Amino acid sequence: MAHLDPDSPTPLVPTLQRRLGLVQATALNMIDMVGIGPFVTLPLVMGFMGPNFLLAWLVGAGLAAVDGLIWSELGAAYPEAGGSYRFLKLAYGEQKWGRLMSFLYVWQTLIQSPLVLASGAIGFAQYFGYLVPLTEWWQPKLVAGSVVLLLIALLYRRIEDIGKLGVALWVGVLTLMGWLIFGGLTHAHHPVDILPGGGMPALPGLLLSGAMGHAAVNTIYSYLGYYNVCHLGAEIKQPEKVIPRSIFLSILGIAGLYLLMNWSVGTVIPWQEVQSWQSGAGDKSQFIVSVFVERLYGPAAATVATAMVLLVAFASLFAVLLGYSRIPYAAAADGEFLPVFGKLHPTKQFPYVSLLLLGGVGFVFSLLFRLGEVIAAILAMRILVQFVGQAVGLVLLRRRRGTAALPFKMPLYPLPVILVILVWLFVFVGITPVAVEWGGVRFNLYFQVAALGMMALGAVAFLLWSRQQRRWPFSK
Repeated sequence: MAHLDPDSPTPLVPTLQRRLGLVQATALNMIDMVGIGPFVTLPLVMGFMGPNFLLAWLVGAGLAAVDGLIWSELGAAYPEAGGSYRFLKLAYGEQKWGRLMSFLYVWQTLIQSPLVLASGAIGFAQYFGYLVPLTEWWQPKLVAGSVVLLLIALLYRRIEDIGKLGVALWVGVLTLMGWLIFGGLTHAHHPVDILPGGGMPALPGLLLSGAMGHAAVNTIYSYLGYYNVCHLGAEIKQPEKVIPRSIFLSILGIAGLYLLMNWSVGTVIPWQEVQSWQSGAGDKSQFIVSVFVERLYGPAAATVATAMVLLVAFASLFAVLLGYSRIPYAAAADGEFLPVFGKLHPTKQFPYVSLLLLGGVGFVFSLLFRLGEVIAAILAMRILVQFVGQAVGLVLLRRRRGTAALPFKMPLYPLPVILVILVWLFVFVGITPVAVEWGGVRFNLYFQVAALGMMALGAVAFLLWSRQQRRWPFSK
């Protein structure tokens, strides 16, 4: 509802309301993290890591936990709409370099957040193919596009209604994961190892191996979303407490569920069998959860499980589009982006222009790209500006503003920051190219180059925008 000026009957501009508590914030984080990711990447990680596939999920959880310290400190101190947009602007200076960094983040959000949306929609369509065979080339695209359109329709409403719906979808997530874990606990037939055969002495070599690099890209993708609550900072009650708690509850909860689910599947379907599927025709690993349930309880139960996977995937996309729609709004409301994105719906108080644009671009991407390409592009585009840039920014903020007023301070500072920067750069360099054929010519698409190119285009757009506005670096 818009606020009223006591001296005038004319409503003022509507504002975001703090109506999401710890349960709702944690629910939205967790459904954002789960999505289709763990069900699609589970067999891929088995294929890369063999008997040590659980270790890759521990590595992903470790990175999320350390990076979560940075998000918690920033989110608790600056609980505003936009998350990284605000963090980057404050860290690098609101009048100069912070304008550039925050602009680049919003610029990339207009592309990478629709990519995230498309990745979930494409994965949804792949699993939907277990229930209804999609034999024609256009059928998976029709399913993916329809999912995006339905999401837009569901999010076109008040935030408190969305919080309640998010909790309901969270229950569906926990129910599915609990069922899969119970199945493994009661039907375990094959041992699953975490450490390599050589024990602890062989662990460093395995952690630095190419196989771990490929597997970690997939597990990290599946953990992304633990920071979703920061995008909704202006709508969180008691954010100085709720934001850090929801981040770590989400990471711990999802890490436990992922490890137990992967262990459960691995005790019923051994990694050797998964690798044999991947090397032959008719790869059943893309439906590994459905095959897992079918093997335990029969085809009818597998159909139910597949439907629940689809529900979880849809729930995650719901949280993704909700959080990212607040970023262009925050930038526009701050005078740093096109003013049209700063509009709130006159009666429902949500950034409807931002929602419609990101959803529309996600719809187009869901029709154009393949899942593997989208996952690689997402990580490449996020790492430098958002994750590495934000970690460096936290150091700058601490030096400039001190730590006395911080509601949450990370332990062992600056070690977590240094570790996060090194690991994210390692992941960025390790993203593998994808072979693409165009006009009969085959070449490798390097996502690092594409990410740097988008940054360069963003810098040009920033300079044009700043020149039009007569602001830094063109201000007198």
